[in-house]
Amino acid sequence: MGNRVAREDYEWVYTDQPHADRRKEILAKYPEIKSLMGPDPRLKWIVCTMVAVQFLSFYLIKDLDWKWVLFWTYAFGSCINHSMTLAIHEISHNTAFGNNKAMWNRYFAMFANLPIGLPYSASFKRYHLDHHRYLGGDGVDVDIPTEFEGWFFCTRVRKFIWIILQPLFYAIRPLWINPKPITQLEVTNVVVQLAFDVLLGWLWGAKPVFYMLAGSMLGMGLHPISGHFIAEHYMFLKGHETYSYYGSLNLLTFNVGYHNEHHDFPSIPGRRLPLVKKIAAEYYDDLPQYTSWMKVLYDFIMDDALSPFSRVKRKLKGDIKQE
Repeated sequence: MGNRVAREDYEWVYTDQPHADRRKEILAKYPEIKSLMGPDPRLKWIVCTMVAVQFLSFYLIKDLDWKWVLFWTYAFGSCINHSMTLAIHEISHNTAFGNNKAMWNRYFAMFANLPIGLPYSASFKRYHLDHHRYLGGDGVDVDIPTEFEGWFFCTRVRKFIWIILQPLFYAIRPLWINPKPITQLEVTNVVVQLAFDVLLGWLWGAKPVFYMLAGSMLGMGLHPISGHFIAEHYMFLKGHETYSYYGSLNLLTFNVGYHNEHHDFPSIPGRRLPLVKKIAAEYYDDLPQYTSWMKVLYDFIMDDALSPFSRVKRKLKGDIKQE
């Protein structure tokens, strides 16, 4: 359990990310894929329903014994709150109202943020688009762990702890790797979220607030759904930096498992990504893929060749236009 991981640095490459070239090639062969781009009219109603379900949960949880609060926090609250973070991921690509109503998407993301308890939707949008544009970019892509994470979390026990603490590292990593000036939208996000949290505690007490915040932290830590954090871009096979997952948990995660397809076509809503794979099957069927996010978590912890350093990283050239 104390074996150290062999990796002492990232996998540095000197090539561009593969998604832009593959997108051009696929569109040249299958131009009909362009018809899949644009907003998903169902998304806003699904998100509203999920928010309503969590509001109802806040009310129902307020009078339960703490043992049941703990049970439902992990069994249900963590699942739906992680799903809400992926709804915000969808909205960050303007798939709720389209590119012509960009601000509608931003404020709708704040609404989706409410049952999560932690204000992050506005900041996520800015950093996530950089992740797509500059995948693996040194000093820009904050999805890549810091050198400290790679150096310290280098044994099985420490990797286990690192997975539990992933929400913390995702929160502080941008401030360390790529700090940006605070925007008015981020201030609004914080004010609205804190006001909601205080109102929830004032109306229904501490239990719903605990259910909300602990559900978010647990759902993004040691949880089956959180396997997608590792599965998406950690280099389990040399030479491959993005991986897809085609299992049943895509039903709860807006098809985020179709990750090669998503990076190839970020403007296509998650609901339509299976159609991309169906139309351009020869581009995806032979790529490495997963069938279990739980197995991804287990393999990441137990394989001494894997660590937070198991990421493809590249030096960026030319003008860098960040959000």
